[in-house]
Amino acid sequence: MSTQIGRSRERSEQDAPPSMSPNTQVSLGEGTVRSESNQLSPESQLPAKRKQEANIDVLRRWLAINRGKEFDDYTSLQSWSATDIQGFWAAVWDFFDVAAYSQHECVLIEERMPGAQWFPGATLNYVDQVFRDRDADQTAVIEEGEPGGAGRRTLTWKELKSQVAAVADTLCRSGVGAGDHVVAYMPNISETVVSFLATASIGAIWSSCGQDYPAPAALKRLGQLQPKVLIAADGYRYGGKYHDRREAIAHLQANISSLETTILVSRLTLPTVRLERVIPWAQAIAGNSALQTVPVSFDHPLWVVYSSGTTGSPKGLVHSHGGVLLEHLKSMSFHLDLRPGDVYFWYTSPSWMMWNFQVAGLLVGATIICYDGSPSYPETGALWRLAQNNRVTFLGTSPGYLQACEKEDLSPVLAYTLNTLRTLGVTGSILPAAANAWVANHVGSTIDVASMSGGTDVVTAFATAVPTVPVHAGEISAIALGAALESRDKNGERLIGAQGELVLTKPMPSMPLFFWDDPKGERYRRAYFEGSPGIWQHGDSATISAHGTVTIHGRSDATLNRNGVRMGSSDIYQAIEKLPQIRESLVIGVEYPDGTYWMPLFVALSENTALNNDLIGSIKDIIRQEASPRHVPDEIFTAPAIPRTRTGKKMEIPVKNIFQGADIGKILDPQTTDDVSVLQWYVDFANGLGVRR
Repeated sequence: MSTQIGRSRERSEQDAPPSMSPNTQVSLGEGTVRSESNQLSPESQLPAKRKQEANIDVLRRWLAINRGKEFDDYTSLQSWSATDIQGFWAAVWDFFDVAAYSQHECVLIEERMPGAQWFPGATLNYVDQVFRDRDADQTAVIEEGEPGGAGRRTLTWKELKSQVAAVADTLCRSGVGAGDHVVAYMPNISETVVSFLATASIGAIWSSCGQDYPAPAALKRLGQLQPKVLIAADGYRYGGKYHDRREAIAHLQANISSLETTILVSRLTLPTVRLERVIPWAQAIAGNSALQTVPVSFDHPLWVVYSSGTTGSPKGLVHSHGGVLLEHLKSMSFHLDLRPGDVYFWYTSPSWMMWNFQVAGLLVGATIICYDGSPSYPETGALWRLAQNNRVTFLGTSPGYLQACEKEDLSPVLAYTLNTLRTLGVTGSILPAAANAWVANHVGSTIDVASMSGGTDVVTAFATAVPTVPVHAGEISAIALGAALESRDKNGERLIGAQGELVLTKPMPSMPLFFWDDPKGERYRRAYFEGSPGIWQHGDSATISAHGTVTIHGRSDATLNRNGVRMGSSDIYQAIEKLPQIRESLVIGVEYPDGTYWMPLFVALSENTALNNDLIGSIKDIIRQEASPRHVPDEIFTAPAIPRTRTGKKMEIPVKNIFQGADIGKILDPQTTDDVSVLQWYVDFANGLGVRR
């Protein structure tokens, strides 16, 4: 690597933030602003040492020396990166000295969407960058699980490379070649990482699904690819229980006619009853094969990831080796500020793009953690304990987990030793503004809150964190490098400081090559470009401020629109979910053909709590005070729970459609929800109301 970014970050007891005693007074660190007023604090207030050591500042100095481009702050750097996209992505390629078998003829043939062709002529392999210049004896992967499970395991870079080579050889001997499909039905364990890297190394196409998905839901995703090899575990552990998945594997084998081999990982040490054509994992990793990667074109498919399926059959989004490589190098280095010596953990599942985003930590030499289990077992603080025991420097979680900790009065900074933790990543849903203050007071005043938003579509975040940019409560710190992100009104005019449709006006390398089984690109164009040719409509409602922060209000087709006034559901959630009586909530705006509008609020209550007049009054009062009188719902109902996707997102759009009379079987795949019975409750409730009130 031609820059200093690859050097290890050594974190000693001396330079780590001190742990706090119960008598420690918590104050905001000078490097991070977490202000309820959201008042902008200039970058110049950040400590000079921190700025100079941040990877983003290394890039800024590199650009001055190697490109003659000087930028005074992140805002000017981002503006250039989103305007001169060819110059920016060429700089990213050169900055990381991307390992390539042949060089590109140009950066981009034409700036157009869809159909942008990046780095034509270049041949490479994602896996080459993973193992480049690594210290063979350092730890590459840590695997953790719940107490009573398989226990903690580690893989050094040497061991990881050896296993990848062996599994790649096993795949080749099973008839898999470049362009073939390998699918996985696996928990988040080290074998899943090895299997992905082995698949990518030979130019085959990867796709995975977590084992919390039942067999029919997994089949809808994995079966459509007609894979040659299935890699599966006999089961997984969650919430203190073992979950046998042998019947599900047998179902996949019986219903995927293209399967030739199944590689079986024994997690629960169960007999392989009814499973045929099985290669045990121990056999798959045997031997001393040398890793030999297959050169592929920049736009050769790397993997297929799936949309949530909440608006129909899950869409398979195909991303490229080169596009993912550049985007994830950029994100890991400049936004997450990772490098060798960091320990990077995001609580995720192989069904969610954040699993791919976590594996990307290997691209910059960070140690990644795989975790098989519940984030709240055997106690709510399970993730904090994991961070303590593994000296995690970057911990990624969800707003829901932070709120659960807050409601249980958990103070991780007092209960655990978190003196290596530098950054707390948050995504999956909208982060309430109050969460920033809770983190400062109960996790650590020097902890950066890295809130981000993007999606499976681009397998990254385009509104994200920057270590040298202040954090503003309730807002995402900045637009990502290389993302031409705007908020626009219904007439296509750019908005600053006002809520509008989130769009991208220029292509990004990690946009999908195509949707699986969409040969003419019709579904692709309909998903992102319908009504706005050449402009990517992401489907989120957002506000971009004058100082560059981004506020996501939710999915745009779920945006509340009462009397012509557009409102974000997140404003309501942030207000009422602070109340101890409210576990979680869901608000929808139901539009009827006669032009009437009904805005109900559903609340899932804490134990031993009733929705009486006093609580209803408290809910309405806090909404008036912290959102506006317009945000006060028409009616409030008690619900057993809030339906969420398996990646934790509230299912506002499906519930809205249900109350507008849609057939649930036609609008979504019920298996996409974490609990089908909860979604059925809303169907029954809507039917009980006669749908139309």
